[in-house]
Amino acid sequence: MILCCGEALIDMLPGALADGNIGFAAHPGGAALNTAIALGRLGATVGLFAGVSNDLFGKKLTCALDDSHVTQNYLVRSDRPTTLAFVELSNGNAQYAFYDENTAGRMLAPDNLPNLNDVDALLLGGISLVEEPCGSTFEALMQHESSRHVTMIDLNIRPSFIQDEHAYRMRIDRMVSMADIVKVSDEDLQWLDDNTDSEIFARSLLEKGPELVCLTQGDKGVTAYRKNGKIHVPSQNVAVADTVGAGDTFNAGMLAELQSSGALTKKNIANLKPAEIEAALTLGVLAAAITVSRAGANPPWRKELP
Repeated sequence: MILCCGEALIDMLPGALADGNIGFAAHPGGAALNTAIALGRLGATVGLFAGVSNDLFGKKLTCALDDSHVTQNYLVRSDRPTTLAFVELSNGNAQYAFYDENTAGRMLAPDNLPNLNDVDALLLGGISLVEEPCGSTFEALMQHESSRHVTMIDLNIRPSFIQDEHAYRMRIDRMVSMADIVKVSDEDLQWLDDNTDSEIFARSLLEKGPELVCLTQGDKGVTAYRKNGKIHVPSQNVAVADTVGAGDTFNAGMLAELQSSGALTKKNIANLKPAEIEAALTLGVLAAAITVSRAGANPPWRKELP
């Protein structure tokens, strides 16, 4: 099983009302939940470790997981509220305003860490690494599990959410050093080190310990860097509705392919063949292209892929 670890929240997406004003509609979201749903739709065996509320929004989240065949055994339920993320779209790109105080997801604590005997790989990242106590909880999970499970971190940085930049950068450094796979976007790179060439920066991440660093660059495609080379897969040419969930869907496609090929073990992930990496990147790019072609985080089912 692939266990997605992080936030499960409600994206409040804007839309025109009948009277011409702008309203917001509630949609399941969050990096970990989006990726878990995408993995389930691609036929992967997947679960979600997240704090989820018993409120009406939490019920909407669990229904979405059910619909996409995501195991809920690792959910931590509480009566705290659900995190809300109001989305503003500009030229198809999403900006977020988060309402996260004292929520079920944010208050996930180290005491909630699960026993992962049936898990092959973990995906971590997103805003869940910023706040406390959930940030420390997910870091502790990675410290405990990275020696025996494949771990992937998607930096997925949201600058407006970061209050203590130094502490956050230190956490990212520690978690990157424990990861087998790191995914970083060109937008992440602008915040992390806008003055460094993208390949130089990717290789600086490799020096911290990962086996593979994937740099996604929107319509320029994705490049995977490893110590002895790199592999590039171009993007698909599609009309973009918006980019909500694009990176999450890419992660899902990549991990789904690695799972189906039997590569999600510590030994195999360290010895991936170029063809295996290219196949994983390709499925990620194909799946993400369908997601950006339609509104919101709505990843494809396997039958929709060419």
